[in-house]
Amino acid sequence: MSRALAFRSEALSALTNEIGVYALCDLDGQPIYVGQSVDGIRNRVRRHLTSARSDVIANRQIDVWEIAFVWAWPVANTQDVQPLEDAIFNHFDAEQRLMNGKSLAPSLLTPDWPERQEVQVIEEADRQLRLDPAQRLPRQIQQYNLLVDYILNVKDADHLKLSLDAHFRRLVKYHETFL
Repeated sequence: MSRALAFRSEALSALTNEIGVYALCDLDGQPIYVGQSVDGIRNRVRRHLTSARSDVIANRQIDVWEIAFVWAWPVANTQDVQPLEDAIFNHFDAEQRLMNGKSLAPSLLTPDWPERQEVQVIEEADRQLRLDPAQRLPRQIQQYNLLVDYILNVKDADHLKLSLDAHFRRLVKYHETFL
């Protein structure tokens, strides 16, 4: 196992495996995907980060290379998961469009957010190297192209086009940073 994979595995072992809501955050600590798990947050996040049974990875919505942090909000009851996901998703999607490619209806309930657990899943030195615009811009261009190809050749769906829009906005930001 490579050093990077060993670090990620060790970091994930510290992540809660309770049910709840999680955010996959980029190199800047900005959430790019919000999801829920009623089977355990750690197990679900591990599947995302290893591409095992993760649609958002398989259909090119997320580049795992960009994921540096995981935030988790565990809850005690399954009925609390969906209202919390709605609130967290809408909050962060309003700040910067998420890669989920969906829109959740605003919840009539505004649940109190439980205390957030934060886990860094790549080493800090590696994160700093990846922040270099000369590395980040080409990765974002590649990811954008992969998602366009997926839409054109595999599945033309509205949620993927919303994700493509989120990628484009990030691409513009990285382009400006590069210049």
